Amino acid sequence: MLNLDLHLNPKLFDPGVAQKPTRDGYGNGLVAAASENPNVVALTADLKESTRVEEFAQKFPERFFECGVAEQNMVTVAAGLGVSGKIPFISSYATFSPGRNWEQIRTTVCYNNSNVKIAGHHAGISVGPDGVTHQATEDVAIMRVLPNLTVIVPCDAVEAEKATKAAAQIWGPVYLRFTREKTPILTTADTPFRPGKAELFWTAAKPRVLVIASGPILYQALLTARELEQEKIPVLVLNCHTIKPLDEQQIITLAKKTGAVVTAEEHQAAGGLGGAITELLAHKLPVPVARVGLADCFAESGPPAQLFAKYGLDASSIKSAVKRILRQRNHDF
Repeated sequence: MLNLDLHLNPKLFDPGVAQKPTRDGYGNGLVAAASENPNVVALTADLKESTRVEEFAQKFPERFFECGVAEQNMVTVAAGLGVSGKIPFISSYATFSPGRNWEQIRTTVCYNNSNVKIAGHHAGISVGPDGVTHQATEDVAIMRVLPNLTVIVPCDAVEAEKATKAAAQIWGPVYLRFTREKTPILTTADTPFRPGKAELFWTAAKPRVLVIASGPILYQALLTARELEQEKIPVLVLNCHTIKPLDEQQIITLAKKTGAVVTAEEHQAAGGLGGAITELLAHKLPVPVARVGLADCFAESGPPAQLFAKYGLDASSIKSAVKRILRQRNHDF
């Protein structure tokens, strides 16, 4: 059942559930963080409207830097600001930042442990009509391997606002991943959010599988859990918003309880959340794992719902993965 003890949205499964893109939460959180701390500054690569930095630029024009279509320059400017007492937030589409400027992020930000916050927007395949050149599905993989870097993928706009404000208080580089498409609001202002701490959004007595998800695809995981409950297959659903550092103890405890794990992410199945979880469990608690994500392929242009179905990222696909891992576990043991 939905864990309402965490103050989740009680209307989550209503047909008219409120929806917002997670990038809206970034814009709100950035303004809130800047209002609390005069050292917060913002930089964009000619995308202040799309990345929701426009309100910040209007309220704090002296703390806003338009770098133009020059993502590599933007991150090096930010790196200097980050070692000079400022808290720079840089934003662009994730295919360009961290896609185009990964080497500068590695060398000028992470190597120097510069206090830069990197906001990658329009991530995943839900950017839909913009096509593969704008669908970042490798960004978590290339970012989580960088030393000194925290990686956070909020599940909805409310959590995105909290994550942005929290990033301003974390010393060191942070990568925040946001989507363009409107997605259901799962959480409320009272839902706990702590970087590095995963939260159990769906509970069950005698659970048989642990489903771990990050980002708005978490909604699909919750739909799956509700359907499986009706089929007498109890599962747990964990919101793993922080992919680095992982909440290792929580994940290991729940995996031990269920004996099987499914990961779900709007990203390549290799290298991202699924990669992080399988690495952890291979070292600490070997159990069967099924990964829901892009299967080593690029997507195409189209409506997000159709793309999710075609590339196996919807609730039906997660349900199939749960049943597949149960069959595998029963066969192995």
